[in-house]
Amino acid sequence: MDFGLQGRKVLVTGGTRGIGRGIVLAAAEAGADVLTCYRTESAAVDSLVAALKETGGDHHVIRADLAEVSEVDRLVGEASDRFGRLDGVVNNAGVISHIPYADLAVEEWHRVLDTNLTAAFRIVQQCLPLFGASGSVVNIGSRGAAAGIPLRAHYTAAKSAMIGLTRSLAKEYGSRGLRINVLAPGVIETEAMEQMPPERAQGLRDMYSGKTALARLGTVPEVAAVALFLLSDLSGYVTGETINVDGGI
Repeated sequence: MDFGLQGRKVLVTGGTRGIGRGIVLAAAEAGADVLTCYRTESAAVDSLVAALKETGGDHHVIRADLAEVSEVDRLVGEASDRFGRLDGVVNNAGVISHIPYADLAVEEWHRVLDTNLTAAFRIVQQCLPLFGASGSVVNIGSRGAAAGIPLRAHYTAAKSAMIGLTRSLAKEYGSRGLRINVLAPGVIETEAMEQMPPERAQGLRDMYSGKTALARLGTVPEVAAVALFLLSDLSGYVTGETINVDGGI
């Protein structure tokens, strides 16, 4: 399907693994020029760089730790220097940990909130001058924000706050043609599951498949396709929404 993204300039945070990687590659294959970032060096970074070199377009993979505001600002500066403008932003970068609430240290609370929420706030704020008469921001949320997840109070709080931030910004900037939405995945099968012991991975597949209307886990390309829809003019009258991509969980 042609999403009409040829030549569009797109920033995707946290794009070397999982859903972020899928969005980066899908956007590049759709004709967009993509700049993405990563926090630590890895084989995933090298393989993404190699894959983008085989895809036409002007693509960049940059190191940036988005828990630091200065690094967020530097990343947006790179986008400005390399592209001169932006047509779309996908706030995907995030971290998670599983800690009983009674044991949750304030430092870990801040680490998760800063990476999952504050970075998105700052990126959108700093990118405002780079948008022209129109643009699209896709904030990657989580279906868990509505459900609540034990041992993830900090993560759930961040993803819930993302919904409120999105709704407020959609109303504040809609008149200048900027659309802002949340894409909230359910349980998606990424390479992280492939790295688990086979019996544990299969147990998770069986458990979550039993909780979804479609009786299976989602795939990264299925999430990426919705991200491209939200980045494109096909969703030109969609803003302030939370789009669940969860198989009916």
